[in-house]
Amino acid sequence: MRDMSEPSPASTSPEAAFGPVTPYRDATCGELRAADAGREVRIAGWVHRRRDYGGLIFIDLRDRYGLTQIVINESEAPEASEVANGVRIEFVLEVRGTVARRLAGTENSKLATGDIEVQARSVEILSESQTPPFYINEPDAPVDESLRLRYRYLDIRRKPLLDRLLLRSELVRAIRETHHRAGFVEIETPILLKSTPEGARDFIVPSRLQPGSVYALPQSPQQLKQLLMVAGMDRYFQIARCFRDEDLRGDRQPEFTQLDLEMSFVTEQRVMDFVEAMIVEVSRAVVPDRPIAQLPFPRIDYHDAIERYGSDKPDLRFGMELVDLAAALAGPGADPDSTGFRVFDETIAARGRIKAIAAPGMGDASRSQIDELVAFARRYGAKGLAHVSVNPDGTGHSPIAKFLGDERIAAIVKAAAAKSGDLVLIVADAEADLVADVLGRLRQELGLRLGLADLNVLAYCWVYHFPMYKWDSDRGRWDATHNPFSGVVPEDEKLLVTASGDPYRPTRQDPAGKARAMQYDIALNGWELGGGSVRIHRRELLERSFALQGYSLEQMHELFGGILEAFDFGAPPHGGIAMGIDRWAALFSHQTNIREVMAFPKTQSGTDLMLGAPSEPEPEQYSELGLRFVGLEPGSGKAGQS
Repeated sequence: MRDMSEPSPASTSPEAAFGPVTPYRDATCGELRAADAGREVRIAGWVHRRRDYGGLIFIDLRDRYGLTQIVINESEAPEASEVANGVRIEFVLEVRGTVARRLAGTENSKLATGDIEVQARSVEILSESQTPPFYINEPDAPVDESLRLRYRYLDIRRKPLLDRLLLRSELVRAIRETHHRAGFVEIETPILLKSTPEGARDFIVPSRLQPGSVYALPQSPQQLKQLLMVAGMDRYFQIARCFRDEDLRGDRQPEFTQLDLEMSFVTEQRVMDFVEAMIVEVSRAVVPDRPIAQLPFPRIDYHDAIERYGSDKPDLRFGMELVDLAAALAGPGADPDSTGFRVFDETIAARGRIKAIAAPGMGDASRSQIDELVAFARRYGAKGLAHVSVNPDGTGHSPIAKFLGDERIAAIVKAAAAKSGDLVLIVADAEADLVADVLGRLRQELGLRLGLADLNVLAYCWVYHFPMYKWDSDRGRWDATHNPFSGVVPEDEKLLVTASGDPYRPTRQDPAGKARAMQYDIALNGWELGGGSVRIHRRELLERSFALQGYSLEQMHELFGGILEAFDFGAPPHGGIAMGIDRWAALFSHQTNIREVMAFPKTQSGTDLMLGAPSEPEPEQYSELGLRFVGLEPGSGKAGQS
């Protein structure tokens, strides 16, 4: 047995204590170089590969720092050779030996340690391994994702995921350092909170000490960070764990991590200026080889973003902007209410929108390709997708030309700024938002499919002045487009009233529908990276906003009483933002799913294949909480009656 009482280098100085030196190693598998030749070392790690040439065994030993070649010569180290004969991949070894330069011509330029090898004097097996369920030493080998998640601890040993987790660590470190330099105070907020409406379902936690009551896991620390501003902390940030019980997709998980920050005595401009400077500094620290497309970041009004890109998170790495075809279809001397094409005429009569994008180089798309694009558009609500192909001479041809005529087709090509070989794609609908959404999705899909986006570029942009509310016809109330605490643009404050004069009876005709929020989102390469706002900091105005959102005075006090009361004791103007660290890390590492930058994510159905969660609790756990599971009412998704 190893004598752990003997002094180690780590006990000799504070500097050594912070290094990787332990009783098992005095060097990592990634640090030895040619200058270390002749040095006596001991290293430890996993067997990456093993090659036996009869009397000469080569082992590639791996840890998270790198890989070092070990050479065991039977004639020079017979005992070590005997041990090495029983070694297999993923065994954990400790090796003692001498660093030597490799023979000329045998160096490996692909490895940082490729100029040296360790000539082993002794080999000790610290732990044996079964044959892994997939190849760990072949990082590009395809592996079913469910298998990777089932054996996530093995997947993390593979270089691609390991590198992404190391990048994520660098991201968090850079975020922390930047905020501390800027005078922010890092404060942890509680995980067990009161359930409040924030746009998604809460995960709830029953209380044993308060039978019949529950905590909620935080969807965000929203109210708490605002209360910290009331408390006078001035500048707060947190790497916050958040939880939302919602359907999963590539950029969503039930639990996630966000950078959460709040600042006092600020305007929208001041918050955006700081966050932009922070983003630039962090980006250059973590991915210095990836250029930022434009500085300062473009700042786009929400309505302009929807009009031009069909999205409030536009990808600015390519053009292909949306264009309105109203003027082109009207044409000089033409009947503005009749184009001859029924779909367009019905849209015009309904005061809808007809818009288009020009897809470069797709003018010769096949019938099956066009059908696939039509199916894509219909998937998101479009009734169809018209198209015009641009001929080599710049004229257009289309199945709808027989209805519109050559002049209107030419006007469409001109309005879309389409060139020879391009394909103009057109969506028409009475719902303007649907037209923008479908074309925005088509734009993003084709931009990536056609290789228009430089995958190395970081194209950040701001989108600001979102609508304050959107009407919920099912519930007969206004819903905040982002969070219920967002402030209103000062000149729009007068719009936060109801048409009836009764603040508790909102209708779709209320002036509030035209109010703009002091809300800003930061987008990166077509993903929403974060969102924030300057908040309402006056109780009267916050209560007025809550009333428009359908809350009675009693409900306000029940759900938001803490923050409303705090505003009676002097709240500074304040604002902040929350940014998804999982999304940021994914975008930095060229991933389209945040699972690829999380150590232990859930599956699409929210399950943990490795640990078997969620699982049924033990009967004793139900009993001590005073609970029992009574099942769900068929087809309702609601718990049955006990």
